[in-house]
Amino acid sequence: MLTRMLRLACVGGALLFLAGAAFAQTGGLEGDVRGPDGSPAKDAVITIDRMDIRGHYETKTDKKGHWVHMGLPLGMFTVSCYLHAEDKEPADLKTGVRAMMGDRPTIVNFDLEAKKAERERLNEANQSGKLTKEQDRAMTPQQKAEFEKKVAERDSTLKKNKALNDAYTQGVQAIEAKQWDTAVQALEKGTQMDDKQPAIWAHLADAYLGSAESKAGPDREASLNKALEAYQKAIALKPEDGSMHNNYALALARAKKIPEMQVELTKAAELDPPNAGKYYYNLGAVLVNSGQNEAAGEAFKKAIDLDPNYADAHYQYGIYLISKAKVLPDGKIDSLPGTREAFQKYLELKPNGPYAEPSKQMIASLGGAVQTEYKDPNAPAKSKKK
Repeated sequence: MLTRMLRLACVGGALLFLAGAAFAQTGGLEGDVRGPDGSPAKDAVITIDRMDIRGHYETKTDKKGHWVHMGLPLGMFTVSCYLHAEDKEPADLKTGVRAMMGDRPTIVNFDLEAKKAERERLNEANQSGKLTKEQDRAMTPQQKAEFEKKVAERDSTLKKNKALNDAYTQGVQAIEAKQWDTAVQALEKGTQMDDKQPAIWAHLADAYLGSAESKAGPDREASLNKALEAYQKAIALKPEDGSMHNNYALALARAKKIPEMQVELTKAAELDPPNAGKYYYNLGAVLVNSGQNEAAGEAFKKAIDLDPNYADAHYQYGIYLISKAKVLPDGKIDSLPGTREAFQKYLELKPNGPYAEPSKQMIASLGGAVQTEYKDPNAPAKSKKK
């Protein structure tokens, strides 16, 4: 009986010993976090993820920037440091960290000031294409290969950008000098290097428009079509640019595609309300030149409604109204309401403008007195002397 009890006691003791050994098979990690400014990083989030099987643990630094996590299963971990809880990407991470058995945790420090300095040095190396001896020694073969790949890509990009910029600059300068063929050649070269630049396509359209003015017949038509195609490419890349639609519309007008032109100018006004008055004025001017006086009058009136201080729109609207006037049997002119006011408004806004004299003559022909003093409605009132 005694022997049996001793055996049970021994077995129990062995079980207790084994259980104790299993409980002791844990480890820990700890360390300090220094922020980019070198001071202790308080409340930085430390995440600990097992590399062999699934397992995720978290802790935070205290006011001294210290953190610790005990009771981790033995194994290899990736330890990441987030300066703020809402950060999506870690400020730094260390992989292949081993949690050792015992009461002494593995030390994992994060020096983000040194990390920042190293990142800046690496950026300088990327710009110069040269590594320091320390950087070269610290890199793995894979990291060095990636660095060399990025340097090669950067050099290729720089060369391409310089060539593209040179072609663009040459094209713009040629347009200013009205050297249309040179401009077309340079800007066409630019589109071949990079066909995703709306400014190049827009200037190419201008170059083709200028070229069309010096040609006739099929050659002129071919240049106009090239201009329209270039504007279409530019608008496809920058569809919300009202000025681009306006310029395209004016090109359509030159090609006598009036319905399409009206659509584009209306689109320009919708996209760019501050300049909508100018776009409707352009529409009116084109319609006048194409003999569509009624539609032109509506466009000038719309321009005035959108921009009441648009002087030229008032004059052109007055011209439209005077075209509707009738000559009475006694020789007097019976004009529509608002005719005299349109010319008078022009004189108020531009008393010395190019249409000032014609406006005065129109008012005189209508039998009205001409007022040339312009009063700024926003000017402060003068105080009366006592």
